[in-house]
Amino acid sequence: MRWHRRLDSRAEIGLDWWTAISFMVGATLFALGSFPLYAQRVASSAVGTTFFVGSIFFTAAGLMQLVGTVRGGDAVEPPGMRLAGRGPLFWAATIQFVGTLLFNVSTFEAMSDGLSAAQTNRLVWAPDMFGSVAFLLAGWFGWTAVCGTSWRVDRDDTDWWMAALNGVGAIVFMISGIASLTLPETGAVLSLTLVNLGTFVGAVCFFAAAFLMLPEAE
Repeated sequence: MRWHRRLDSRAEIGLDWWTAISFMVGATLFALGSFPLYAQRVASSAVGTTFFVGSIFFTAAGLMQLVGTVRGGDAVEPPGMRLAGRGPLFWAATIQFVGTLLFNVSTFEAMSDGLSAAQTNRLVWAPDMFGSVAFLLAGWFGWTAVCGTSWRVDRDDTDWWMAALNGVGAIVFMISGIASLTLPETGAVLSLTLVNLGTFVGAVCFFAAAFLMLPEAE
């Protein structure tokens, strides 16, 4: 598999191209927002806005990916597992889109000042956790679309890399979500290090997976 991709005007610009770009922008903003040096140099409101705008790009990308999957129908679905008459790519795109909407909620509420620990857990942590679960399920459906229900490694298969990167990204996002629970006794999160590290690594994985959606360089 070749990792070289192109962004220039010679590339065929269609729905997949815009989906990839939107995912990449969203992932970049999430990586930036979770980078400690950035948080130390800008106001907390700017950090919150960075995450919220990133979530909007994720949602736009998720919607475009869902539309593309629905348009493709059975033509793009691999043979094998189906649920309610739909293939795994449909469910991956649908569940992931729902997850992006939940991240919209959590990142928007996170910009509010003066929330108590209970309010933070209800308005920010809960939708973030449900969003992380949705991404994890979407990653599993994406994996089954490529590999079925078995484990395999195929370093020459672009689809395998995309499924693997999305799966790893979903796992570390889940770890970050769990670690972001606010403790009522102190008002601090369980582990700020895991929150930032999980978000950053997950964003990098999603960026790389989206990058592979772009046309190969000649």
